[in-house]
Amino acid sequence: MALIQYAVIGHVGLITINRPEALNALNRAVLQELNEVLDAVDLGTTRCLVITGAGEKAFVAGADVAEMCCMNESEARIFSETGNALFRKIETFPIPIIAAVNGYALGGGNELALSCDIRICSENAVFGQPEADLGITPGFGGTQRLARVIGSTSKAKELLFTCRNIKAEEALQIGLVSAVYPQIDLLTEAIKMADRIAGHAPIAIRNIKKAVNEGLDMPIEDAIQHEVNLFGNCFTTEDQKEGMQAFLQKRKEKVFKNR
Repeated sequence: MALIQYAVIGHVGLITINRPEALNALNRAVLQELNEVLDAVDLGTTRCLVITGAGEKAFVAGADVAEMCCMNESEARIFSETGNALFRKIETFPIPIIAAVNGYALGGGNELALSCDIRICSENAVFGQPEADLGITPGFGGTQRLARVIGSTSKAKELLFTCRNIKAEEALQIGLVSAVYPQIDLLTEAIKMADRIAGHAPIAIRNIKKAVNEGLDMPIEDAIQHEVNLFGNCFTTEDQKEGMQAFLQKRKEKVFKNR
Protein backbone atom coordinates (compact mmCIF):
# COMPACT_ATOMS: atom_id res chain seq x y z
CA MET A 1 0.00 0.00 0.00
CA ALA A 2 1.68 3.15 -1.21
CA LEU A 3 -0.27 5.70 0.82
CA ILE A 4 -0.10 3.91 4.18
CA GLN A 5 2.99 2.14 5.46
CA TYR A 6 2.77 -0.41 8.24
CA ALA A 7 5.62 -1.90 10.24
CA VAL A 8 5.67 -4.11 13.32
CA ILE A 9 8.30 -3.48 16.01
CA GLY A 10 7.95 -6.18 18.65
CA HIS A 11 4.42 -5.81 20.02
CA VAL A 12 4.01 -2.31 18.52
CA GLY A 13 2.50 -1.50 15.14
CA LEU A 14 3.69 1.68 13.39
CA ILE A 15 1.30 3.25 10.87
CA THR A 16 2.73 6.01 8.67
CA ILE A 17 0.55 8.14 6.42
CA ASN A 18 2.79 8.37 3.38
CA ARG A 19 1.75 11.27 1.19
CA PRO A 20 4.39 13.88 2.02
CA GLU A 21 4.10 15.68 -1.32
CA ALA A 22 0.56 16.68 -0.22
CA LEU A 23 1.52 17.12 3.45
CA ASN A 24 -0.20 13.76 4.05
CA ALA A 25 -3.63 15.22 3.27
CA LEU A 26 -6.54 12.81 3.63
CA ASN A 27 -8.33 11.82 0.45
CA ARG A 28 -10.64 8.88 -0.24
CA ALA A 29 -7.72 6.59 -1.10
CA VAL A 30 -5.84 7.38 2.13
CA LEU A 31 -8.96 6.75 4.21
CA GLN A 32 -9.57 3.44 2.45
CA GLU A 33 -5.99 2.22 2.88
CA LEU A 34 -5.89 3.26 6.53
CA ASN A 35 -9.10 1.34 7.13
CA GLU A 36 -7.62 -1.73 5.44
CA VAL A 37 -4.43 -1.53 7.52
CA LEU A 38 -6.45 -1.40 10.74
CA ASP A 39 -8.45 -4.45 9.63
CA ALA A 40 -5.18 -6.33 9.05
CA VAL A 41 -3.62 -5.63 12.47
CA ASP A 42 -2.91 -8.89 14.29
CA LEU A 43 -4.55 -8.31 17.66
CA GLY A 44 -3.10 -11.55 18.95
CA THR A 45 0.44 -10.17 18.92
CA THR A 46 0.12 -6.38 18.48
CA ARG A 47 -0.61 -4.57 21.72
CA CYS A 48 -0.31 -0.88 20.81
CA LEU A 49 -0.30 1.23 17.65
CA VAL A 50 1.48 4.48 16.76
CA ILE A 51 0.17 6.69 13.94
CA THR A 52 2.42 9.34 12.40
CA GLY A 53 2.97 11.17 9.12
CA ALA A 54 5.79 10.84 6.60
CA GLY A 55 8.29 13.67 6.31
CA GLU A 56 9.19 16.48 8.67
CA LYS A 57 6.48 19.03 7.84
CA ALA A 58 3.17 17.38 8.60
CA PHE A 59 1.32 14.73 10.54
CA VAL A 60 -1.73 15.35 8.38
CA ALA A 61 -2.30 18.87 7.03
CA GLY A 62 -6.03 18.23 6.64
CA ALA A 63 -8.53 16.66 4.32
CA ASP A 64 -7.63 17.07 0.65
CA VAL A 65 -9.21 20.36 -0.45
CA ALA A 66 -8.39 19.64 -4.10
CA GLU A 67 -10.60 16.55 -3.89
CA MET A 68 -13.33 18.19 -1.80
CA CYS A 69 -13.75 21.41 -3.75
CA CYS A 70 -15.94 19.93 -6.48
CA MET A 71 -18.08 17.66 -4.29
CA ASN A 72 -21.84 18.08 -4.23
CA GLU A 73 -23.88 17.73 -1.04
CA SER A 74 -24.36 13.99 -1.39
CA GLU A 75 -20.70 13.33 -2.11
CA ALA A 76 -19.67 15.53 0.82
CA ARG A 77 -21.97 13.62 3.18
CA ILE A 78 -20.50 10.30 2.03
CA PHE A 79 -16.95 11.63 2.47
CA SER A 80 -17.78 12.82 5.97
CA GLU A 81 -19.47 9.54 6.86
CA THR A 82 -16.46 7.59 5.59
CA GLY A 83 -14.01 9.63 7.65
CA ASN A 84 -16.20 9.54 10.74
CA ALA A 85 -16.64 5.77 10.54
CA LEU A 86 -12.87 5.34 10.25
CA PHE A 87 -12.06 7.70 13.11
CA ARG A 88 -14.69 6.03 15.27
CA LYS A 89 -12.98 2.71 14.49
CA ILE A 90 -9.69 4.23 15.69
CA GLU A 91 -11.33 5.63 18.82
CA THR A 92 -12.88 2.27 19.70
CA PHE A 93 -10.05 0.06 18.42
CA PRO A 94 -9.40 -2.69 20.99
CA ILE A 95 -5.78 -1.69 21.65
CA PRO A 96 -4.38 1.78 22.49
CA ILE A 97 -3.37 4.09 19.66
CA ILE A 98 -0.82 6.90 20.07
CA ALA A 99 -0.73 9.85 17.65
CA ALA A 100 2.84 11.04 17.11
CA VAL A 101 2.12 14.47 15.64
CA ASN A 102 5.10 15.67 13.64
CA GLY A 103 4.26 19.08 12.23
CA TYR A 104 0.91 20.27 10.91
CA ALA A 105 -2.25 18.64 12.28
CA LEU A 106 -4.97 20.78 10.78
CA GLY A 107 -8.61 20.03 10.05
CA GLY A 108 -8.85 16.31 9.39
CA GLY A 109 -5.35 15.89 10.79
CA ASN A 110 -6.35 17.32 14.15
CA GLU A 111 -9.51 15.21 14.02
CA LEU A 112 -7.42 12.09 13.37
CA ALA A 113 -5.23 12.91 16.37
CA LEU A 114 -8.33 13.54 18.50
CA SER A 115 -9.62 10.05 17.74
CA CYS A 116 -6.44 8.48 19.13
CA ASP A 117 -6.07 7.58 22.80
CA ILE A 118 -2.90 9.58 23.44
CA ARG A 119 -1.40 12.52 21.53
CA ILE A 120 2.24 13.56 21.72
CA CYS A 121 3.86 16.02 19.37
CA SER A 122 7.05 17.58 18.09
CA GLU A 123 8.12 21.12 18.97
CA ASN A 124 7.15 22.30 15.47
CA ALA A 125 3.63 20.87 15.65
CA VAL A 126 0.70 23.13 14.73
CA PHE A 127 -2.93 22.30 15.46
CA GLY A 128 -6.13 23.86 14.23
CA GLN A 129 -9.59 23.53 12.72
CA PRO A 130 -9.61 25.97 9.79
CA GLU A 131 -12.78 24.64 8.14
CA ALA A 132 -14.95 27.73 8.62
CA ASP A 133 -12.43 29.72 6.59
CA LEU A 134 -13.10 27.28 3.75
CA GLY A 135 -16.86 27.69 4.04
CA ILE A 136 -17.48 24.34 5.74
CA THR A 137 -17.73 22.78 9.18
CA PRO A 138 -15.35 20.12 10.49
CA GLY A 139 -16.56 16.84 9.04
CA PHE A 140 -14.57 14.12 10.82
CA GLY A 141 -15.66 14.68 14.42
CA GLY A 142 -13.89 17.91 15.33
CA THR A 143 -17.02 19.64 16.62
CA GLN A 144 -17.63 16.71 18.97
CA ARG A 145 -14.23 15.48 20.15
CA LEU A 146 -12.31 18.72 20.65
CA ALA A 147 -14.40 19.91 23.60
CA ARG A 148 -14.45 16.42 25.10
CA VAL A 149 -10.68 16.03 24.86
CA ILE A 150 -9.64 19.43 26.22
CA GLY A 151 -12.51 19.67 28.71
CA SER A 152 -13.55 23.19 27.75
CA THR A 153 -16.45 23.98 25.46
CA SER A 154 -15.45 27.65 25.51
CA LYS A 155 -11.90 26.98 24.32
CA ALA A 156 -13.05 24.47 21.73
CA LYS A 157 -15.57 26.91 20.30
CA GLU A 158 -12.95 29.66 20.26
CA LEU A 159 -10.64 27.51 18.14
CA LEU A 160 -13.46 26.28 15.89
CA PHE A 161 -14.99 29.76 15.37
CA THR A 162 -11.77 31.73 14.91
CA CYS A 163 -9.91 29.09 12.86
CA ARG A 164 -6.85 30.05 14.90
CA ASN A 165 -3.92 27.64 14.77
CA ILE A 166 -2.06 26.84 17.98
CA LYS A 167 1.52 25.71 18.48
CA ALA A 168 2.80 22.81 20.52
CA GLU A 169 3.21 24.75 23.77
CA GLU A 170 -0.41 25.91 23.80
CA ALA A 171 -1.62 22.45 22.77
CA LEU A 172 0.15 21.06 25.84
CA GLN A 173 -1.25 23.81 28.06
CA ILE A 174 -4.88 23.11 27.09
CA GLY A 175 -4.51 19.34 27.30
CA LEU A 176 -4.71 18.59 23.59
CA VAL A 177 -1.39 16.72 23.82
CA SER A 178 0.34 14.91 26.68
CA ALA A 179 3.94 15.80 25.85
CA VAL A 180 6.13 17.79 23.46
CA TYR A 181 9.49 16.53 22.16
CA PRO A 182 12.18 17.70 19.74
CA GLN A 183 11.17 16.42 16.33
CA ILE A 184 14.21 14.16 16.09
CA ASP A 185 13.10 12.36 19.27
CA LEU A 186 9.34 12.19 18.67
CA LEU A 187 9.02 8.78 17.04
CA THR A 188 11.52 7.23 19.45
CA GLU A 189 9.51 8.55 22.38
CA ALA A 190 6.22 7.38 20.85
CA ILE A 191 7.55 3.85 20.36
CA LYS A 192 9.06 3.91 23.86
CA MET A 193 5.64 4.79 25.29
CA ALA A 194 3.96 2.14 23.14
CA ASP A 195 6.52 -0.44 24.31
CA ARG A 196 5.77 0.43 27.92
CA ILE A 197 2.04 -0.01 27.32
CA ALA A 198 2.66 -3.27 25.46
CA GLY A 199 4.64 -4.58 28.43
CA HIS A 200 1.55 -4.63 30.65
CA ALA A 201 -1.23 -7.22 30.61
CA PRO A 202 -2.95 -6.76 27.21
CA ILE A 203 -6.45 -7.77 28.30
CA ALA A 204 -6.25 -5.39 31.27
CA ILE A 205 -5.16 -2.55 28.96
CA ARG A 206 -8.03 -3.30 26.58
CA ASN A 207 -10.50 -3.33 29.45
CA ILE A 208 -9.16 0.00 30.74
CA LYS A 209 -9.65 1.59 27.31
CA LYS A 210 -13.15 0.14 27.12
CA ALA A 211 -14.01 1.32 30.63
CA VAL A 212 -12.83 4.89 30.02
CA ASN A 213 -14.34 5.29 26.54
CA GLU A 214 -17.71 3.72 27.24
CA GLY A 215 -18.00 5.01 30.80
CA LEU A 216 -17.78 8.64 29.72
CA ASP A 217 -21.16 8.29 27.98
CA MET A 218 -22.86 6.61 30.97
CA PRO A 219 -24.35 7.91 34.21
CA ILE A 220 -21.73 7.50 36.94
CA GLU A 221 -23.59 4.60 38.60
CA ASP A 222 -23.68 2.66 35.33
CA ALA A 223 -20.07 3.55 34.57
CA ILE A 224 -18.92 2.23 37.95
CA GLN A 225 -20.81 -1.02 37.37
CA HIS A 226 -19.17 -1.26 33.93
CA GLU A 227 -15.79 -0.96 35.64
CA VAL A 228 -16.79 -3.62 38.19
CA ASN A 229 -17.69 -6.03 35.39
CA LEU A 230 -14.43 -5.43 33.50
CA PHE A 231 -12.44 -5.75 36.73
CA GLY A 232 -14.08 -9.11 37.39
CA ASN A 233 -13.43 -10.20 33.82
CA CYS A 234 -9.68 -9.80 34.38
CA PHE A 235 -9.83 -12.58 37.00
CA THR A 236 -10.72 -15.08 34.28
CA THR A 237 -7.35 -14.54 32.58
CA GLU A 238 -3.96 -16.21 32.84
CA ASP A 239 -2.34 -12.78 32.76
CA GLN A 240 -4.00 -11.79 36.06
CA LYS A 241 -2.56 -14.87 37.73
CA GLU A 242 0.89 -14.19 36.25
CA GLY A 243 0.87 -10.53 37.28
CA MET A 244 -0.18 -11.17 40.85
CA GLN A 245 2.10 -14.17 41.31
CA ALA A 246 5.04 -12.09 40.07
CA PHE A 247 4.13 -9.37 42.57
CA LEU A 248 3.89 -11.80 45.49
CA GLN A 249 7.12 -13.52 44.47
CA LYS A 250 8.83 -10.11 44.08
CA ARG A 251 9.66 -11.16 40.54
CA LYS A 252 10.29 -8.32 38.06
CA GLU A 253 10.09 -10.55 35.01
CA LYS A 254 6.54 -11.15 33.83
CA VAL A 255 5.28 -13.07 30.82
CA PHE A 256 1.87 -11.79 29.76
CA LYS A 257 0.38 -14.06 27.11
CA ASN A 258 -2.71 -12.05 26.16
CA ARG A 259 -4.99 -14.72 27.50
